[in-house]
Amino acid sequence: MSTEEKEIVETEEKVEETKEEPSLEEQIEKLKEELAQATNNYYKAYADADNLKKRLQQEAEMTRKYRIQSFALEILPVIDNLERALNQPTTDESFKKGVEMIYQQLIHALKNEGVEEVDALNKPFDANFHHAIMQEKVEGVESNMVVEVLQKGYVLKDRILRAALVKVSE
Repeated sequence: MSTEEKEIVETEEKVEETKEEPSLEEQIEKLKEELAQATNNYYKAYADADNLKKRLQQEAEMTRKYRIQSFALEILPVIDNLERALNQPTTDESFKKGVEMIYQQLIHALKNEGVEEVDALNKPFDANFHHAIMQEKVEGVESNMVVEVLQKGYVLKDRILRAALVKVSE
């Protein structure tokens, strides 16, 4: 092969190499796109991690806030029975005093944890806090007023533990 032919072949090879290799500007654009995609993925991952952190903190806070709920639900029937015992006539005043002390200690312990009795008697009926199981026409009382509490209701902070069972005026 002559030198001219060699030069032609070399020139053709160089042209082919330049066709295969993108220009510097194309490489820069491609790298910029990859950087933008990587930055976008980073921000998405950061936002996901931050949202997860916030959700876990909120769940932990809710768990702390309502940690006594299951215990309170189990102890409410005990309180009901103590109230029934206190309403029974008895000649043994020391026994009644002991039951009353136990009742007061339980009520105090529950109040310290945020459990409060729903105030229902002589209040307007509220389906969020009361469960009407009877209606009765009562003279001198407005319609839809609670006239008797058959079972006390309780709330834990801002959550209903048990609705009060009530009798409502017609």
